[in-house]
Amino acid sequence: MSEHEHAGRCACGAVRFRLIGETTDVIACHCETCRRWSGYFWAATHAGRDALVVEADDTLAWWPSSDIAERGFCSHCGSSLFYRRYDADRVSVAPGALATPTHLTTAAHICVAEAGDYYALEPGTARLAGPDMSS
Repeated sequence: MSEHEHAGRCACGAVRFRLIGETTDVIACHCETCRRWSGYFWAATHAGRDALVVEADDTLAWWPSSDIAERGFCSHCGSSLFYRRYDADRVSVAPGALATPTHLTTAAHICVAEAGDYYALEPGTARLAGPDMSS
């Protein structure tokens, strides 16, 4: 965990936010839904819901991607920004939306049993075949 204030935004800048407080290192998800939603695999840092302060959200839209979670994105440029489970007190945030340096590292890969056949996972990083529902 690291404690920082991170500024973030979508590609076009219409959605702007801050993460204030502790964040986790990055978890990369390789499930089919994440791959289809992001175009590759989706990675996120996690923070408490109250740590996310949205400063501009005119184009922020939420898609109920399953019975347990929704995904936030910019309806103007299409940037994939957030994932939040309905039953959790945290939000997942795409690290690519954060201003650098983030001081984050990739800690693990989840749902690797569903990983695409067009990329390789870096060696030495933890891997789980299925979802890690605690993150």
